[in-house]
Amino acid sequence: MGKKKGVLCHLTSLPNQNLEDAKKFIAILSENNINAWQMLPITPPDNHNSPYASSSAFAGWDELITSNNQVSAKEDSYWIDDWALFCSIKSHFNDIPWTKWPIELRDRHPDALAEWRGKAEYKSKILNQNKFQAGWDELHNFANKKNVSLIGDVPIFVAHDSADVWAHRHLFQLEDDGNPSLVSGVPPDYFSEDGQKWGTVLYQWDAHENENYKWWKERISRMLNLFDVIRIDHFRGFHSAWAIPIEDEHARNGFWQEGPGQKIIEEIIETAGSSNRIIAEDLGIIPQEVIELREKNKLKGMAILQFGFEGDLSKNPHFPKNIKQDLVVYTGTHDNDTTKGWLENLDQSSFSRIKNIADTEEINVDTIIKLALSSNSELVIIPLQDILKLDSESRMNTPGTIENNWKWKFLWNNSLNSRMHWFGTL
Repeated sequence: MGKKKGVLCHLTSLPNQNLEDAKKFIAILSENNINAWQMLPITPPDNHNSPYASSSAFAGWDELITSNNQVSAKEDSYWIDDWALFCSIKSHFNDIPWTKWPIELRDRHPDALAEWRGKAEYKSKILNQNKFQAGWDELHNFANKKNVSLIGDVPIFVAHDSADVWAHRHLFQLEDDGNPSLVSGVPPDYFSEDGQKWGTVLYQWDAHENENYKWWKERISRMLNLFDVIRIDHFRGFHSAWAIPIEDEHARNGFWQEGPGQKIIEEIIETAGSSNRIIAEDLGIIPQEVIELREKNKLKGMAILQFGFEGDLSKNPHFPKNIKQDLVVYTGTHDNDTTKGWLENLDQSSFSRIKNIADTEEINVDTIIKLALSSNSELVIIPLQDILKLDSESRMNTPGTIENNWKWKFLWNNSLNSRMHWFGTL
């Protein structure tokens, strides 16, 4: 079987966030024999438009894709009531965090919640999710007919001010008042010398185990109803998570907390029905045990060519000739600079290494895409910005910053069509 190709492009990068544009994009992929469309999380973003700190691990962002048709939400009963309650109450109290709500609502007194379910705000939130689901089902069916696989993204953590944490306080590391004393992030690495303080809450894994990981199984089931394949962001968090004191402004003083490891991964794969439906994002500071955990469970990992020309090439798993078949290859992710921007800032040593392996004097974005396709990987996914050969101005996200991220959009034009055709025929 030939190598499969995919494009990384979030729904917000479409010229218009609607069903018609999404179908048009799928049609272009299909026409050019591109097999997969990977996007970022489609849950509601935070105030900085980051989809990685959502107020829900389950709800669809209803500003993305909607239909005037509706579907029944019965199969979503695990989460949709909590989501509609959370959103309508939060809106009523001018978006203040749930920890500052009146006690009877903060602590979910049954009588108070029952009264709220009769309100128009609650009912409108249910209606919006039904419209989102109807639109998404239409999109997913269209993609299946066009033989384009939809790949979703599941952030391992959720925001503190979220329906999930409010509704399942015992599953998260919280103080008696509902606030965290420790939050998640990553230690200093090649993305940030101070590390990254994400601010999302950490799991109380013993409580999850006591419930046989029900919350996680419901979440995976939900996401695999929306997508054909999911990428679990920060997979190493199942092995261990970087815990940072909430008062710190940086992530340097954090420490590793042990996770459930094999136990939860077995439950996730059983829920998914196949390890082939999961990509484990295993980038950053990754101990060998995490790689072994992924390989033991036959999960695909990730290789990033922008990391492939540093250090000892014989030991660099991202170096094109070292990339194993069980890795999905990318030129970069949503957190990287565009490949053109990266090349413009590359040191001479790395440039020489690329020239040696590519056997050419002229190094450009197309060279790197061709190197990705020359690897042993079965699936190569290229950010749309790289297919279009765009510079750093079109970068999606700069880790450790909150301004000017998640804003890039493309245009429907001949350049898009010709470049997609070029990629599809490589």
